[in-house]
Amino acid sequence: STSIALQESIGIGKASVTLDDVYNAELIILQGQNPGTNHPRMLTALEDAKRNGAKILAINPLREAGLVNFRNPQTPRGVVGHGTDLADLHLPIAVNGDLALMQGIASLLVEWDAIDHDFVREYTDGFDDWKRHVQNVDWDEVISATGLSRQLITEAAQMLRRSKATVFCWAMGVTQHRNAVATIKEICNVAFAQGNIGRRGAGLMPVRGHSNVQGDRTMGIWERPPQHFLDALEKEFGFDPPREYGFDTVDSIRAMRDGKAKFFLGLGGNFVQSAPDTVATSEAMSGIDMTVHISTKLNRSHLVCGDTALILPTLGRTEKDVQASGHQFVSVEDTECSVHASRGPLEPASEHLRSEVSIITGIAEATIGDRYGLDWKAMRDDYVNIRSHIARVVPGCEGYEVNVRRPGGFILPHPPRDTRTFQTESGKAEFAVSPIEVVQVPPGHLLLQTLRSHDQFNTTIYGLSDRYRGIEGGRRVVFMHREDIAAAGLDPGDIVDLFTRWDGDERVRCAHRFRVVEYDVPRGSAAAYYPETNPLVPLDSTALESNCPTYKSVVISVVPAGTRNSECPDVGGTQEVGSDWSHKSRPQPEHLS
Repeated sequence: STSIALQESIGIGKASVTLDDVYNAELIILQGQNPGTNHPRMLTALEDAKRNGAKILAINPLREAGLVNFRNPQTPRGVVGHGTDLADLHLPIAVNGDLALMQGIASLLVEWDAIDHDFVREYTDGFDDWKRHVQNVDWDEVISATGLSRQLITEAAQMLRRSKATVFCWAMGVTQHRNAVATIKEICNVAFAQGNIGRRGAGLMPVRGHSNVQGDRTMGIWERPPQHFLDALEKEFGFDPPREYGFDTVDSIRAMRDGKAKFFLGLGGNFVQSAPDTVATSEAMSGIDMTVHISTKLNRSHLVCGDTALILPTLGRTEKDVQASGHQFVSVEDTECSVHASRGPLEPASEHLRSEVSIITGIAEATIGDRYGLDWKAMRDDYVNIRSHIARVVPGCEGYEVNVRRPGGFILPHPPRDTRTFQTESGKAEFAVSPIEVVQVPPGHLLLQTLRSHDQFNTTIYGLSDRYRGIEGGRRVVFMHREDIAAAGLDPGDIVDLFTRWDGDERVRCAHRFRVVEYDVPRGSAAAYYPETNPLVPLDSTALESNCPTYKSVVISVVPAGTRNSECPDVGGTQEVGSDWSHKSRPQPEHLS
């Protein structure tokens, strides 16, 4: 959702800030993210920014420990002191209320004329239409959609009004909704209105957790690569790459389900558990000819097999990679468009493990061979050869081998950040007009967001402790507001089943035996961990334009366990809730270690 929205708004689907901008910001907005659990390295940067005088506005349904106070264990102050109070203001927004919130804030900024008119006039297109739209915002609709008072929204808008340099950060709490692209464009609109692009201490910062979420697309790993990239590939390698678009994750599952795809190869990851609609995904994967997983560790996806199934164990990025020419390194790109070398320091778990590069080039040799004159062995023996190709294909990567070896690597070019130039249709930053849309939740239902615990990295679960939320000994919990618990005729600690039904799809989706936890969440909202709740996310419930699954907008009903078993059998590795399970109520977490 971020890549689509930013590409259409500023002409490039990447962050317009560097870490230096975070340190020099006057205001940092954290929207739909929990740095304590999901982006812990970011906490240190936020701590430094606070000490430089930055204010922090946190917009998140749950009042998370990492948004309140941070004790950095790498500093004496963090070990024995009070720590750093992070958020100056927290908006406990209702799930899916972000689009309405940003338009409410925009309406106030326009009313106060807190606009950078010089930037708007010289560098943007569409401001007048957007201004008329937010001037007519329906405040009753904003308050209803956000669950916030106008006074609290006004307080947040005042923080933007006073700031001369604002960094807008967001993550999956924004990107995984039906209206995610429109919401991100609205964040861009507010940034444009105040000139927060191409200015020190300001900009747009989608926070991507994995090292190569952004780097994949830079290197052309995308189902819709641009024509200029394909032209460069053709020139470099002497073959005409496919010009038709391929399948994204959701469409890949549909293609396997419908018999249009018969082969699956996954590089890393836990595809079945990460994807939406676990039952539909499992059935799709089981119906194809062959499944291949290139993996560093075993996971549940390996148990969902095609007619033929292979698991190819590979080196992890933390392990030494020795090829014919000696020790190798790979390169990664982070959120701020910084590219640097990554060398594994550890001895491999086995002498028989091959690197991902070795495995892929080996497959290529066995299938494509020398048909196009590509020297697969040379690329495997010395990764310098791969980076030489990158330098001639990928824009901004000229001199790649030299630059990536420098301490700290190098920063890829970013026209909006560097020169306030925009490769959009108008040649300017594009204001977008979007109607306020929210998920309609029927009476007696809640809007569920999936999230992860502290002892978890993506779908890898290291333990049953989420100490920041007070959860110990179990993961099958559903966080609910006390009034929603009472309205459902339940008590905290009750065991319940979660159900959902997707419009036009008669199949009932369910997840069994979750313990009710009273928590500080907005009325009408709920939260639970993934991948346990991924079976509830319908495959066809995706964001407009981006097709991203709506993991943060699942309409559910909560019923006592076992009362509707005939409607939906159990799926997905139900874990019985043992007697050692506990929850220590922490409506206002004190610190984060």
